[in-house]
Amino acid sequence: MSAKKVMITGGSGYFGALLAERAIARGDDVRIFDLNEPTDPIEAEVVLGDVRDRDAVRKACEGVDVVLHNVAQVPLAKDAELFRSVNVTGTANVLLAARDADVAKVVHTSSSAIFGIPERNPVTEETPGRPLEAYGRAKLEAEGLCHDAAAAGLDVSIIRPRTILGHGRLGIMAILFEFVAEGAPVFVFGTGDNRYQFVHANDLADATLLAGDRAGAETYNIGADNPSTMRETISALTEHAGTGSKVRSLPTGPAAAAMKGLAGAGLVPFAPYHWLLYGESLYFDTSKAKDQLGWQPTRTNGESLIESYEWFVAHRAELAERHGSHHQSPVKLGVLKVLKKLP
Repeated sequence: MSAKKVMITGGSGYFGALLAERAIARGDDVRIFDLNEPTDPIEAEVVLGDVRDRDAVRKACEGVDVVLHNVAQVPLAKDAELFRSVNVTGTANVLLAARDADVAKVVHTSSSAIFGIPERNPVTEETPGRPLEAYGRAKLEAEGLCHDAAAAGLDVSIIRPRTILGHGRLGIMAILFEFVAEGAPVFVFGTGDNRYQFVHANDLADATLLAGDRAGAETYNIGADNPSTMRETISALTEHAGTGSKVRSLPTGPAAAAMKGLAGAGLVPFAPYHWLLYGESLYFDTSKAKDQLGWQPTRTNGESLIESYEWFVAHRAELAERHGSHHQSPVKLGVLKVLKKLP
């Protein structure tokens, strides 16, 4: 396959940077478009700009074959206006700029948050979206823009990942990792028997690149095979860590209400997505990506979580000084520190 000129929006963020590395490794000529310089050195052209600036996006799209659109304000931002201006208006700008620059293919990274709590699992590409919070609503609206652009002739595909794990994945996951590393109890809602799916960042990057290679507007759900329950997944981590950390249950209703109240007071870092979905089942049927793209996940839930944890442990001493996107930096625990002292 001949090399392409690939522009990656959000290429300095956690997933965007990994995607850029994998695109370069296979021979693509990569341009990163981001507000920030990459955290680590990378052999790519870097164009600094804001996805909300249509002129900047249009200029960045010049001479590009494929746009991989990954810029997004994630749930931890907890800002409905940012969700709309970045995730919706920013996506509109990318689609218009790609059209004007005669870009051959756009791949838009969406989110499983568009589904809220699904009526049934596994979720397919045809399952209707019914988001429960502002982030999910913005991502669903951005998908609508992609469908409109495709109907007007732009080749746009959508990738929907489940919760992303991998080397350097921090954000809200850093809370779990810190508790496990210190031998503190970690918690599930109710029995923890909800089936919750993750996806390794490398597997997601592979799916994204494959979608960029394939002509024709399509939507693909991406996640690990045979997703285990939340209790099984976290137990696999605690058993691997061997720190004495144990999985404990919290009553779902009171725990979710407490998370919501403490978050509203700014005492914990959680966003609505977290207390609404943590105790619910959501997992994808990924057969379409396998059939059409020849894609195959390489890691299970437990393997992805353990790999992410091991990276955290290896780099823990330096993380306090780490600055990057929400997914690249650990969140502050707030009053959650007291939970580490429970027997």
